[in-house]
This record gives sequence, C-alpha cells and structure tokens, in this order.
Amino acid sequence: MSLQVYIRPAALAESPQAEGGAVRLAGGMAWASRFAVIVRDGARVIARDVVSDVAGALAGLPAEVRADGAAQWDALCSPRQPLTLPLKDGGQRVIRMDSPQIMGILNMTPDSFSDAGQFLDKPEVAQAHAAAMLEAGAAIIDVGGESTRPNAPAVWEGDELKRIVPAVEHLAAMGAAISLDTRRLVVMEAGLKAGAQIVNDVSALRHDPRALPFVARSGAPVCLMHAPGDDADLHSNGAYADVVLDVFDWLREHRDRAMAAGIPAEKILLDPGIGFGKTLAENLALMNALPLYHALGCPLLVGASRKRMIGALSAEAPAHKRLGGSVALALKMMEAGVQIIRVHDVPETVQAMHVWRGMRDAALTDFSQIVE
Repeated sequence: MSLQVYIRPAALAESPQAEGGAVRLAGGMAWASRFAVIVRDGARVIARDVVSDVAGALAGLPAEVRADGAAQWDALCSPRQPLTLPLKDGGQRVIRMDSPQIMGILNMTPDSFSDAGQFLDKPEVAQAHAAAMLEAGAAIIDVGGESTRPNAPAVWEGDELKRIVPAVEHLAAMGAAISLDTRRLVVMEAGLKAGAQIVNDVSALRHDPRALPFVARSGAPVCLMHAPGDDADLHSNGAYADVVLDVFDWLREHRDRAMAAGIPAEKILLDPGIGFGKTLAENLALMNALPLYHALGCPLLVGASRKRMIGALSAEAPAHKRLGGSVALALKMMEAGVQIIRVHDVPETVQAMHVWRGMRDAALTDFSQIVE
C-alpha cells in the first residue's frame, strides 16, 4: 500500500466561543471545530471520518501514516511566523501572518488577461497606481513582467528585466514590501538587488534549475505555486484523481524540495494555483478546501482576482467587470485563514477586509455575557 493521510477542517467557526473546542487555524483568525481525517491509498480514498477528537482519530490510523498525521495536526494548530523583509534604507518591514494581508498586483505587461498595457512604458502611471495601492492598504506589491495567462507568448528575459527593474527601484525608494512575479533567475537576481524582498514563482522554482539554490542563498521568502504543466505550458496536463488532494501532495513535494535545498519552512509560501490547469469545478473545489492547506505548515498566498472562473459564474462578465466576484472570493479566503490575498482591486478588497475584520473581532466578544 501507498497510504497518505490528510486532515481537512470541515466545520469553520467565527470564534472559539461559537463552537466548543474550536481550534485556531495556523494562528490566524479562522477556527474549526470538526475535521475530516482522510486516508488515501494511491489515488483512491479508503477512509473519511469527520471528528472533533483529532488526537483520538490519529491514534486509530495505520502506523505508517500516524506520524505524518500528527505533523499535519501540529501544523494546523501552530501560528505562522511573520515575514521580516529588509528595506533599502537598512530598516525592516514586518508582515504579520496572524490576520489577512492584501497583495496588490502591478502588471508591467502588454498582454495580461486583465489590465494589459495600462502601465507598460508609462512609468508615471505605474508609479501612481502602485502608490495608490499602498495608500489604500496593500501590504505588498507584486510586480510582474510576463503574462501567465493560457497561450501567452514567452517573454525574452531582457524585456522582462526592462519592465520590472525600474518599477521595483521606485517602489523600494518608497519603502514598500515588494514581490517579484517571475520564474527567471536573472530577473530574480536583478529584482532582489533593486530592492524586492520576495520571489513569487508560478513554476515553483522549476523553470531554471539554478533558481532553487539561488533563492536558498539569497534568504528571500519564496512563493511556490501549483501548476500542472511543464515549462512550455503551465496550464497543460491538468488531470486529477482528486484535485484537492492531488494539489496538496504536489505542494508538499515542492515544499520538501525547497526545504532540502536550504530554504526554511517559515520562508516558504504556498499557492494552490487557482486557474492554472483547472476546470471551473476544480477551482471551486480548491476554494472550498483552502483550510486543508494549512496542514502543510506554510503561509498561504492565493490569487483569484478577476479570474476566468468569475466570468464563468456571471454571464461571461469580462475581466474588468469582475469586481464583485473578486471580492467574494477574497472574503472566502479570509474565512479560510489565508494569510496573503493577491488582488487587482486593492481599495475595495481592503475595505471588505476591514468590515470582515470588524465582524470577526466582534464575534470574539459576542458570547462574553453570561446570563445567570
């Protein structure tokens, strides 16, 4: 047998008082009171029990998966460490992981699916947009110079450098926390030197074999995103026995690969890759299963802003008319305890987060009055 175990939070709660014995997930603002303990033999699920007593359920697991189950349970219950990012002036910026953080998207591309060409070759416009996102409450700006939409043409690394580096330098001078949305080693090197602090690689450091040891040496946090395809087409080969569990296994494998190369677990972020090689049904399944991925022990970074799934559910609304759906998905991520939410529409998402946070804070005191 080739057994694998998974612990999926099955009943979320607004506060620990709302459900007796609720567990705080990953030290964030999501709680769960019941958990599905799932055992898979290869691609086939052979057991699924929904329990409140996870420790008791783990004791009854087959011996070969008991230790892994205990490690996942510990990861679900343990807080995530903050990201401490160096600034160009010698200071630091700390990104806390105990409440949702908003990452604003700055696409320096001519062909992105949503905001193609709005900022490319328009430095003043790009800088104003980045400043507005920071002022609105974005904790991190994610700068990208290559579209990763389906069938997008490859970009020469020289063009990507010309698109990304000036934007990073300007943001660094503003004291911003900056993420590099790239899979190319030379762009990682130049971007980090220019003042970026995080690598966000849609290929999970597979595009260039030199990228993994470089990121390990750099000390920069890195986001590893799930994509089923190879380097030529990240959207291809999307065949799953169970998309939720298969993505979990893939992320675990690439987390372990990064850790073996010397990247500490607290500097690895994981992204299930909404929209990359998945059908609408598979994307919805992943969104509903987001709390499961806390069992991997790393902060989660998820982006679904303006993506195709929103259009598919709303009369084929074009990308620039998907604000409502984007905010709805962002709220779903907050409910699931996702630490970093990557969005185009920062002011609206930050406003929604503040309202959500207010309700969540209030829920902590709703049960404080004891009637005698």
